[in-house]
Amino acid sequence: MAHDTPKILIQLDPDKQASVFDRVVAVDAGVDHLFSYRGVVPGDVQALVHGSIFTRGFDQLKNTAIFIGGSDMAAGEALLEAVKASFFGPFRVSVMLDPNGSNTTAAAAVLRVLEGFNGTVQGHDSAVLAATGPVGRRVAMLLAHLGARVRVGSRQLCKSVSLAESLGESTDKLFLPFETSSDEVTAEGLDGAEIVVAAGAAGVTLLTGNVLKKLHKLKVTIDLNAVSPAGIEGVKPQDKKTEKDGYLAWGALGVGSLKMKIHKAGIQRLFISNDLIIDALESFEIGRELA
Repeated sequence: MAHDTPKILIQLDPDKQASVFDRVVAVDAGVDHLFSYRGVVPGDVQALVHGSIFTRGFDQLKNTAIFIGGSDMAAGEALLEAVKASFFGPFRVSVMLDPNGSNTTAAAAVLRVLEGFNGTVQGHDSAVLAATGPVGRRVAMLLAHLGARVRVGSRQLCKSVSLAESLGESTDKLFLPFETSSDEVTAEGLDGAEIVVAAGAAGVTLLTGNVLKKLHKLKVTIDLNAVSPAGIEGVKPQDKKTEKDGYLAWGALGVGSLKMKIHKAGIQRLFISNDLIIDALESFEIGRELA
């Protein structure tokens, strides 16, 4: 008797325990079976991938997919490279990379920025605080991809300079580094910014009210920190296109609802064909279709 081929998602997680968050989202996205592997290192990948691609006919490979998660983006990227190296010819399945939700969070944050600018940031001045982290780096990359002028900030100028050079090499765009070690240098680095995205660690204030008062061209702020104190002083986690003193603000929860939609839609997209790689830019495009 004919039956539909079950959708199998293979979760590769480099952490000691496979992410429960990622597993719940996978189930909610409608996968039929979830195979979770923890503590995965690149040397483990080939056998796992070959097990996924040699068990079904070519016309059914689209019903198997891989999700790479965990808490470490660098470890996740290494796993992605190992996965791609294990494919050959038509023997491949679709893959989504989203360690610690970095790609889907960055995509959602930039889509909220677009909402505040009526759909385009072309030529607008933007700045990313804590840009050296995985989310900040991807926010900066996506903003530049959309034509914004992008500044990248870090408490240590040498780190923001290194990031600006790295992003420039990988995107062929110009990124301007600045320092955020004090209110004074932060205000100088943000002077003229219309968009500020704070992508720092939980419970760390990156942009104080004193500096905010000096940003006369500010139109949109995004704070991705959900833990008190706020990453941007005065922005609450539940803010969603909330009018502040001349600018619109989104907090972590205001961005998070869209992030979750992108995450689920990305997993569902994996089963359309067997040759997709869903990274930050692809997650952003999925989110744009949802908007």
